[in-house]
Amino acid sequence: MFGKILLLAALCAGVNCRYLIIEEPVYYIQHYDEPEEPASMRVRRDAHGAVTVNSDGTSGAVVKVPFAGNDKNIVSAIGSVDLTDKLKVGAATAGLALDNVKGHGLSITDTHIPGFGDKLTAAGKVNIFHNDNHDLTAKAFATRNMPNLPAVPNFNTVGGGLDYMFKDKIGASATAAHTDFINRNDYSLDGKLNLFKSPDTSIDFNAGFKKFETPFIKSSWGA
Repeated sequence: MFGKILLLAALCAGVNCRYLIIEEPVYYIQHYDEPEEPASMRVRRDAHGAVTVNSDGTSGAVVKVPFAGNDKNIVSAIGSVDLTDKLKVGAATAGLALDNVKGHGLSITDTHIPGFGDKLTAAGKVNIFHNDNHDLTAKAFATRNMPNLPAVPNFNTVGGGLDYMFKDKIGASATAAHTDFINRNDYSLDGKLNLFKSPDTSIDFNAGFKKFETPFIKSSWGA
């Protein structure tokens, strides 16, 4: 039994660290338009998405397509895919998101990870403060992990964090997550720099560090 738990811990170390961001796909996308726009225009009504390329050779894409709402709330279909460094599907996500004009939001997504199983995630965010210079948002999520592994039951992961942006140009975020089944904690610190932005296009540079801890193994902070 100890061997199975240790094997699962090692497996989750690879799965969760690589795909942690996919649990919250909507956070790739800025939900505020240019600062000079009135508050009623802060919810995007057009389809939009993002592409990421990582230093380890992995990549990903996310898309968000609004299909219902009013001047205060927008409901969108969201989807994303992660590719391994060999351009194979590492994770695929689909779900729904609700965005509020004040920067609050809710989402529910299902992520399928080949070789592992599925993750059903409910996430929420609350905008704490926003003006022309500063934006601070708190976020939280709960995930039901459903592995396709013999003798391994479903288990839960919960987490939360803060996102901060200055003048929609420089940002930072901190996230922590806990998986009680294997007593695992994940931590990440990330930074963001906007290199170019127009009404239709945004190019951003992102970098960060993350680590995990379990009673059996732990990592150091890695880029």
